[in-house]
Amino acid sequence: MLPGMEDRLPEKMRVLILCTGNSARSQMAEGWLNALAGDRFQAFSAGSAPAGYVHPLAIRAMAEVGIDISHGRSKSMNEFLGQPFDHVITVCAPAAEACPVYPGPARRLHWPLDDPAEATGSAEERLAVFRRVRDEIRMRLEAFIAEQRLPG
Repeated sequence: MLPGMEDRLPEKMRVLILCTGNSARSQMAEGWLNALAGDRFQAFSAGSAPAGYVHPLAIRAMAEVGIDISHGRSKSMNEFLGQPFDHVITVCAPAAEACPVYPGPARRLHWPLDDPAEATGSAEERLAVFRRVRDEIRMRLEAFIAEQRLPG
């Protein structure tokens, strides 16, 4: 090892998670990835048409599993243009909405997830949809984390 390199930590993989509004799915995925593997990944989220808020039921569903996304901000994907990412993950359902396209050399993944913000019914029924999508995101991210290796 070269002198001075002993204390260098490996670089984290940068992951951008995109959807349309950046109020629920991508916010939950950002929170999950940073909580599950923040030592190896740095997650960001954005939307092609930001809603301007993080959905209260997304905040509540994530709080139930000990992850605080209440300080998140609905961001435009334009804020990240020109930044390097190892992976760009879109999380919108193709039949329900148009997923954003992000330019650059990053590996692209598409996970078509239902939009819990479109759930109807009582507050408890809507929260159940947020919980289901939250848990599906976790399962997908656990598999994603397991298959990734640090660069170099």
